[in-house]
Parts: sequence; structure tokens; C-alpha cells
Amino acid sequence: MATVTLYNRDGNATGDSQAPALLSTPWNATLVHQVFKSLAANRRKPIAHTKDRSEVSGGGIKPWRQKGTGRARHGSSRSPIWRHGGITFGPRNDKDFSQKVNKKMAASALASALAKKLASDQLRIMDALTLAEPKTKELGKILNNLTRGKSTLLVIDHKDKAFIRAGANLAKTDVVSVRDLSVYDVLTHAFVVMDTKVMSLLEKSYE
Repeated sequence: MATVTLYNRDGNATGDSQAPALLSTPWNATLVHQVFKSLAANRRKPIAHTKDRSEVSGGGIKPWRQKGTGRARHGSSRSPIWRHGGITFGPRNDKDFSQKVNKKMAASALASALAKKLASDQLRIMDALTLAEPKTKELGKILNNLTRGKSTLLVIDHKDKAFIRAGANLAKTDVVSVRDLSVYDVLTHAFVVMDTKVMSLLEKSYE
């Protein structure tokens, strides 16, 4: 079994502890990549949008009569082959990019990513993490001691609203509840920080 180093508020190691079983999960690059891409697709919000011929204004009258002009027949000046006409096969903001992610796959990928963070010395587990007040300055000082200003993902108990308030304005820092933690969050931050209480909650959910 792997061991984890526990840290205090000053960023100093206070001892070692036996790591939970999920932190011994082998690295599975294929699974992690698949789940990461699916979660990234689910976060995608299409913005680009082109109008088709039914949405372009104008074109209600036939440009010219059907026969006798010597020109090709046309029914609308908003046809896609006309200038200022509708767009064919253009990007649409109603396109759905979401993909299904199985719960077991997501859990296994998360465990694999956290184990990788531990092996890379990018997982910081504190013996206890508390705030006297929900102050950004206090939380920022604690995290800076642990990660030296690198991008940080702070994982908290879903009941600790003070950390969400304190971390709202911290640069390169995101706060996420343990029940909302995903492999996408883990891989998009250099360091992951949590305390032993949250680690226990995560282990129970993994079981």
C-alpha cells in the first residue's frame, strides 16, 4: 500500500499515513483520456451560429417570374446560392455535443488520476483544514504554502460553504465539493489539496 504525507497550514510535513486503496489505482491512460474527453464535451457550450434560409430576413417575393426572362428560375433571394442568403451546413448553437459517462468509468478514471497526482507529488493532504473566517487572504496564504502559487484544486466537504466564499477571488484556484469532483478537475490543475476528512469521504464514495 502507498503512503501519503500529511501537511499543516504552513506547508510543512507532519507525518505519514497509509493511503486509501483508491490512491493505489494503476494509471490507465486510455480510460482517463476517454472520460476526460467526454466530460470536456459535456461542458462545451456552442456559441457560433449561422442562419439558414428560413431565418434570414427578406426573400418573401419571387425575384422574377418563372419563365420568359432567359434567366434561371429562382423562388427566393435568400437561397443559399445567393449572396446574403442562408448558410448551408454552418455551425449551429443548438448542436448537442454531450456524451454519456458511466459512473464506474468516471470513478475509476478519477481514482487513476488522483493516484497519478500522488505519484507525481502533486497531491497535498492536510491533517486538518479550517478557517477562522471565510477570508480570501487566509485561504490564499494556506494554499500558497502548499503549492507555491501553482494552479490549485481545493476539494472540500459539501457542507463547508466558507471555503467557496474565501476561494472565489483567488487566482488559479478552484474550489469543488467532494461529491462533484471529476477527473476533468484533477487534470486541469497542477495541485490537488484536501484534508483527511475529505479523503475519507472520497474513499467511501469510491467503494
